[in-house]
Amino acid sequence: MSLALFDLTGRTALITGGSQGIGFALAQGLAAAGAQVILNGRDPAKLAAAAARIPGAATLPFDVTDHAATRAAIDGLEAQGTALDILVNNAGIQHRAPLEDFPPDAFERLLQTNIASVFHAGQAAARHMIARGRGRIINIASVQSALARPSIAPYTATKGAVANLTKGMATDWARHGLTCNAIAPGYFDTPLNAALVADPAFTAWLENRTPARRWGRVEELQGACIFLASDAASFVNGHILYVDGGITASL
Repeated sequence: MSLALFDLTGRTALITGGSQGIGFALAQGLAAAGAQVILNGRDPAKLAAAAARIPGAATLPFDVTDHAATRAAIDGLEAQGTALDILVNNAGIQHRAPLEDFPPDAFERLLQTNIASVFHAGQAAARHMIARGRGRIINIASVQSALARPSIAPYTATKGAVANLTKGMATDWARHGLTCNAIAPGYFDTPLNAALVADPAFTAWLENRTPARRWGRVEELQGACIFLASDAASFVNGHILYVDGGITASL
């Protein structure tokens, strides 16, 4: 197999939630593989600072939880002559609380940010991709797409929905030349997990529970993203790729 299959030169990728953590690392990986990357988020200053660290990166601030704003931003980008080849739906939040005490407003925020945004951006981008007969959509799921832990039941519900929406996207859009897949990270050292990383008891549990015996590094997600965005994955569709150090493979 030629390494040219993984070359993303000439392709444009939009990464939601791209200013930090997993989203930023994925943007770095796609850029290193040759893609022009566009970082999305709600804070223009934070986006600009992140984009300055990736040669040639651009920014597109909008709120992915707002359907109209998301549609307008992506339609506007396309109208200006920038064709999106790759969409990475990475934006996400977490809220931890016992399920019996979980705040309803936090539940709604999780639904809007973690799953509704995947629909909003996915539909807006797919309409243009369908017209061209090609496109790559990569959603960020989680080990919580398949497994649960105490205090994060609503997050688990949203990530299970991301996995199933990914399958639905593939089912509807594969015939139009799109591939729609998801990366399901295990436990990675990110700003979202900062409290857990700082907790010695949780880290000890994680090291014992994960066959790799450690936290993941965000750079270790780049290869999976490049693969799914590339010609090497041209017949991979509706797949949930777990990158988790083996945690979902063991009891």
